[in-house]
Amino acid sequence: MDAIAVRTGAGKAELIDVPKPEPGPGEVLVRTLRVGVDGTDHEVIAGGHGGAPDGSDHLVLGHEAVGIVEDANGTSFIAGDIVVPTVRRPPNGPNEYFERGEPDMAPDGQYHERGIVGKHGFMAEYFTSPGEYLVEIPESLADVGFLVEPISITEKAVAHARASRSAFEWQPESAVVLGNGSLGLLTLAMFEESFDRVYCLGRRERPDPTIDIIESIGGTYINSNETPVAAIPDDYEAPDLIFEATGYAKHAFEAIEALAPNGVAALLGVPGDWAFEIDGGSLHREIVLHNKAIVGSVNSHIPHFEAAVESLSAMDQSFLDALITGVYDLKEFETAFVDDDTTIKTAVQFDSI
Repeated sequence: MDAIAVRTGAGKAELIDVPKPEPGPGEVLVRTLRVGVDGTDHEVIAGGHGGAPDGSDHLVLGHEAVGIVEDANGTSFIAGDIVVPTVRRPPNGPNEYFERGEPDMAPDGQYHERGIVGKHGFMAEYFTSPGEYLVEIPESLADVGFLVEPISITEKAVAHARASRSAFEWQPESAVVLGNGSLGLLTLAMFEESFDRVYCLGRRERPDPTIDIIESIGGTYINSNETPVAAIPDDYEAPDLIFEATGYAKHAFEAIEALAPNGVAALLGVPGDWAFEIDGGSLHREIVLHNKAIVGSVNSHIPHFEAAVESLSAMDQSFLDALITGVYDLKEFETAFVDDDTTIKTAVQFDSI
């Protein structure tokens, strides 16, 4: 069957032929419909993140998938169910995090991530998965179901942010999303429903399609070339929540001062090593005297996926149409990996219902 993979050291994705998988006990055979492409895929292809399974010279890509159950294989699913898979799997047998049902909290080295590190992904005509790692979605969401995984990342981050404020009555009114990539825009669309005022900071200049999307859903665009993170309280307002999705290391520290008292910053970007000077005493004092918090978040699991299905169901179709800038079949799969100023969110289509 056809699959999209990266060979170790090749630096580009290619179409390869791999055997069709056979489901083992408790596993479901899924026919792939669509698989999304995101920044992590580009990092994996470039060799800056992740790696192939042991003993393999390639990694099948893809961690944002939606498919249709072909063989339920005795599980609770039935043929024809539309499902999305979670990403993490135990590396060498169970460990305490997987046994507790919290694989998203496992530290580095105690998990594999499909399509990212240690285990082949979902960019193939078929994939198998234990039933416990699949979430059923309505058939009406089949075309956009590949967005469930990225939305679940935000669901988890926000849950952790709110949990950090659970010791007192926290009633946030404003939120700033740092980053106007696809994850930032999805997050902004979610926040528009739950915050009175939402902002999105990016580096792009007008005219730009992401700025159009931000404003179409009621958000305010902040150009970081004119207003850096630290100046947001002066030019706009001090936000109750900052959601960082840039991987720009300075933003983590700038967010501390930018937050309103009792605010929280959720960090999701993964920067490379970068040494720079900060006023540690000032930042420490700011956190303590104004009851601020910083939480880091990575990956997600079943409850976050289930919440993501609800959030996706509530999103306006016109927003989704603008967000998804291209869906390409296997003959054009390379176009799905082109990253330019017109690209927001792309996917590879393997089949249809």
